[in-house]
Amino acid sequence: MEEANQTVVSEFIFQGLCASKELQLFLLLPFSILYLMAVVGNLFVVILIIIDHHLHSPMYFLLANLSFIDFCLSSVTTPKLITDLLKDNKTISFGGCMSQILCVHFFGGGEMVLLVTMAYDRYVAICRPLHYSSIMDRQKCIWLVVISWTIGFIHAMSQLILVLELPFCGPRVIDSFFCDIPLVMKLACMNTDSLEILINADSGVLATTCFILLLISYTYILLTVQHRSKDGSSKALSTCTSHIIVVLLFFGPVIFIYLWPVSITWVDKFLAVFYSVITPLLNPAIYTLRNKDIKNAIKKLINHM
Repeated sequence: MEEANQTVVSEFIFQGLCASKELQLFLLLPFSILYLMAVVGNLFVVILIIIDHHLHSPMYFLLANLSFIDFCLSSVTTPKLITDLLKDNKTISFGGCMSQILCVHFFGGGEMVLLVTMAYDRYVAICRPLHYSSIMDRQKCIWLVVISWTIGFIHAMSQLILVLELPFCGPRVIDSFFCDIPLVMKLACMNTDSLEILINADSGVLATTCFILLLISYTYILLTVQHRSKDGSSKALSTCTSHIIVVLLFFGPVIFIYLWPVSITWVDKFLAVFYSVITPLLNPAIYTLRNKDIKNAIKKLINHM
């Protein structure tokens, strides 16, 4: 009888970034510009790598995939965030909320594994240069990308299945601008402490494993670079620095949001904005500004116009 009296939640209400209507309207233009730049920047990198045959190498193939994932990741939550800045009633359907959870963890998990793949590519290029072309052949590159997407999908499905099992019958206000699992779980009509540990362990194991592998890879690469000639080491160091900056930008917010024991609402919101709006914009900028091959490809494209 008790279950029969429970009403099923059909939609959730976002509280958004802030309560001030004036501040929301002020943020509309900057966020719209940032999102547009992220979309154009990432798609430009993808198209540039496809059309320029000088960029048809494993490193740029992986970079194109990273840019595509960043484009997808920013498009999951940012358009809804921007349109909600104009609305008083910020709602999302139950299905839309579950879709956000699936996509955020799918693209986020995929990007984590892809960053490890990119570190492996740099390890082979710098530490085993004579065997690079045989180790990082076209088939292996495709498989590494497929594995990244597959792990991301398995991670996302494992998170979503656990959330779908929860009964939602009353509260439906989410103090954020997107459906973040910890906040959605707080609305469930049951004790979710054990499930929360399981979900955090799932995300934590993937994030920690990838981060440790990245630390080991880049430590080994940097130690190898120290013993090289100045010309070779400076180019390798420049490439690796770009990768390391991207890794720190990606994993910084993830570690704070999911592994930090104390939750502070405004900090969580700021990090979520950084993760979904700023990081996808910075990635193509970092690679474009620091990479000589991409800068040359851009110059050639401009000259042909």
